[in-house]
Amino acid sequence: MNLKWYTLLVILSLFLSHTRSLTLLTEKVSPVSQVVFISMANNSYRTVYAFAREMHPKTVKTDIQYGTAGFRTKATNLGYVMYRMGLLAVLRARYKRGVIGVMITASHNPEPDNGVKLVDPKGEMLDQSWEKWATKFANVGDDQLEETINEIIKEYDIPMTDRVEIVVGKDTRPSSPSLAKSVMDGVLALAGKPIDYGIVTTPQLHYFVVCKNTNRQYGEPTEDGYYKKLTGAFKKLRGETYTNGNYKNRLLYDGANGVGAKKIKYFQELLGNTLKIEMFNDAIIGSGKLNYMCGADYVKSQQKFPTGVPVEPNVRCCSVDGDADRLIYYYMDENNGFHLMDGDRMATLIAGYLKEVLEETGIDLNLGLVQTAYANGASTDYIAKKLQVPVACVSTGVKHLHHKALDYDIGVYFEANGHGTIIFSTNAKEKLREAAKNNTISDERRLAAEALLNLIDLINETVGDAISDMLLIETILHAKGWDIQQWEDAYTDLPNRLMKVTVQDRNVITTTDAERVCVTPEGLQAEIDSAAAKYKKGRSFVRPSGTEDVVRVYAEAATREEADELAVEVAKKVHELAGGTGNPPELN
Repeated sequence: MNLKWYTLLVILSLFLSHTRSLTLLTEKVSPVSQVVFISMANNSYRTVYAFAREMHPKTVKTDIQYGTAGFRTKATNLGYVMYRMGLLAVLRARYKRGVIGVMITASHNPEPDNGVKLVDPKGEMLDQSWEKWATKFANVGDDQLEETINEIIKEYDIPMTDRVEIVVGKDTRPSSPSLAKSVMDGVLALAGKPIDYGIVTTPQLHYFVVCKNTNRQYGEPTEDGYYKKLTGAFKKLRGETYTNGNYKNRLLYDGANGVGAKKIKYFQELLGNTLKIEMFNDAIIGSGKLNYMCGADYVKSQQKFPTGVPVEPNVRCCSVDGDADRLIYYYMDENNGFHLMDGDRMATLIAGYLKEVLEETGIDLNLGLVQTAYANGASTDYIAKKLQVPVACVSTGVKHLHHKALDYDIGVYFEANGHGTIIFSTNAKEKLREAAKNNTISDERRLAAEALLNLIDLINETVGDAISDMLLIETILHAKGWDIQQWEDAYTDLPNRLMKVTVQDRNVITTTDAERVCVTPEGLQAEIDSAAAKYKKGRSFVRPSGTEDVVRVYAEAATREEADELAVEVAKKVHELAGGTGNPPELN
C-alpha cells in the first residue's frame, strides 16, 4: 500500500477520535465498523484498521501463546503480534473504562528476543479471562481479524465510541522502537490515543498506569514524579545518619546493560550521599550486551558474580534484570565463597521488619507472605515457625502472587527469582494515617505509623520493582544496623538446583497443588517422589514454561551434591516421559 495513503488514514483516524462531525456509516456494518469506517471519495468503504493491517500482516504460521509474561519470542516474529495487541489494548480500555498499559520487553531474555504484555488499570497483569483473547488475536489469520474484533465487542458489549488512552513503554533492545510503532499503529487503528513513554522500566510503566487511573492519587504519571516519590520517602526514612552499626553506606549495582542501568543514574543524582551506588554494566555502547553474563537471572541461575562487577570480600552487591523488575543481592566472602540473597531472603527480611514496626504501632492488621513452589524450604520454615507470619503458596507467576497478597491487610509476595513487592489494603492505610495524626497515643506508636506510611511511598505496590525493592532492602538493613552477613545468618538455605528440559510440547505437563504435583504425563510424579525420597530433605517439582517448549525442574536437598544429583535424575525422567528433544539432560 502507498505510504501516502497510510499516513492520510492515520491522520483521519486521529481526527475521527476528536470529532463527531464526520459522517459514519451506521447501517449494515459491524460494531467496530460503526466507529472506523469512513467514506472515501470513490464511494468505497474500508476500515482504517484494515489499511494499517496491510502494514503488519501475519508472518508466522506457528501459534504463539500469551503466558505468565505475555508474549515472548524472537523479535523478528513479533511485528504483527504487537499491532494486534494495540487493537486489544483499546478494546480492553473501553471495556474497563480506564487506561491500559502496553510494555514491550523480554525481561531477562537474550537481546535478540522481545515480548509484550498488557497492564490492567490497577497496575496488575492482564486479567486471566482475557489471556485467551490475546492468544486468539495473535494467532487468527489476517482475514479473520475483523471477525475476531467483532466477536469480543459483542461478548463484552464494549462501547466503541469512548475515547481511551493507551500508555506504551519499551526497554532498550534494538527491536523495541519498531515494535512500539506497531503497537501504536494498532491503537490508532481503533481510534485510541497512544501515549509513548519511550524507554522505561516495566515497573515504571505499571506505575504510570495506576497514577492515571487514580487521578494522580497514587502519584504523578511522569518519570520525574516516580523518582521524586521514591527518593523522597527513602530520605525521610534514612534521616541524617547514613551508616548505622555494621551497615555501610556502599552498594555495587549491576544494571544488566539494560534500562535499569539508564534509570539508576537519576536515582544517584537525587539520592546524593544518602546512598552511595557504584554502577556496573551500565549500557554504555560497546560495553556489553543486554543480560549477557550479567543481570539478576544470570546471578540467580549461575550463582556467581556477573561480569564487570569487582569482587571485594563482604561487600553488598545487587543485580537487576533487563527490564528492572527483578532484584538479586549477593556477596563474596573472604574465602571466595559466593553467597546469594534471592527473593526468599528479601521476603523474609521485609516480612520480619514489617511485623516489628507493625507491633510498635499497636494496630491490629493482618500480615501475610505469599510464595511459590520455588521458595526454598528453609525460608518457608523460618517464616512460619520463627517469624510466625502466615505463608501461602500459589502457582508461579506474578499475577497469582499479587492476587493472593490482596487477601491480607499487608501482603508480601516474592518469587525466588527476585520479583516481588508489598501491597497495603485501603483499611491498613486508613488506620495508619489515623494513628500518625493521633496525639492521644504514645510517640513511639505515632512514629511507627509514620514510618510505615513512608514505607508505603517507597514501595511500588503495582508490581515487582527492582529499584524500589533495592531502596526498601537498604532502608531495612540501615534501620537494623546489619551488614549482609547478618542478614544471611537468619537461616541456612537448603542447596537447590534449577534445570530445564526442552520438549516437543510443553502442554503435556500439567500440574496441581500450586504446581507442586505433576498430573500428566502419567507416572512422572511417582518417579519424582521416588527420586526425592533417596535424599535427605529432598524435594523436587516440575512445571511447563509459560513462553517456550521447556519444562523447568527444581530440586533441593541437604547438600549441594545431592541437590544436583536429584535435579539431573528428575530432568532425565522428564526427558524420557514428556517427549524430550535432543540428548538427555546433564548438569552444566
